[in-house]
Amino acid sequence: METSQQRLALQDAMVFLGAIASGTEQAIGESANSISYLAGVNLGKKLSVGIAHTDDIEQALNSTRDVLEQNDYLWLFETFKTHDQDTVIKESDEGTEVMLVFRDCMIRQSLFRFGHTQKGSLCNMMYGFFAGALQNIMARESSLEIIHAGENACFKKLIIRRVP
Repeated sequence: METSQQRLALQDAMVFLGAIASGTEQAIGESANSISYLAGVNLGKKLSVGIAHTDDIEQALNSTRDVLEQNDYLWLFETFKTHDQDTVIKESDEGTEVMLVFRDCMIRQSLFRFGHTQKGSLCNMMYGFFAGALQNIMARESSLEIIHAGENACFKKLIIRRVP
């Protein structure tokens, strides 16, 4: 029962954040995405200070997951591979790629509860969080891009850039 009450309290706070995001997007337009992204980078870096460094992407994702859980962020994600892939990790011209599924995302739930569209400034804050955390954990640049944003889950591609 306590977890349910905590989740409702979090959702109420996130609805407030959804209202702020909506207003900011209306007031300043596309710049809201950049501002939220940078806020997410700062948060990701701040919360991942002291996390062990690794070059292993699966360990880095586990560490990122741990950081989220330790700070009570409900951004639950898992790696995903299609039936024709041998592993979840794929190399491309851009770098190392991993597909992620976010089934229980506090951002998506807040946006739906407030009645705001996905792929806006709050989603960009999440991308920034991953970029900041992985910069600390792997000492590499990364990007997280939406492949599909849905009601029940979001499907995203994480790209860890090659070291020049």
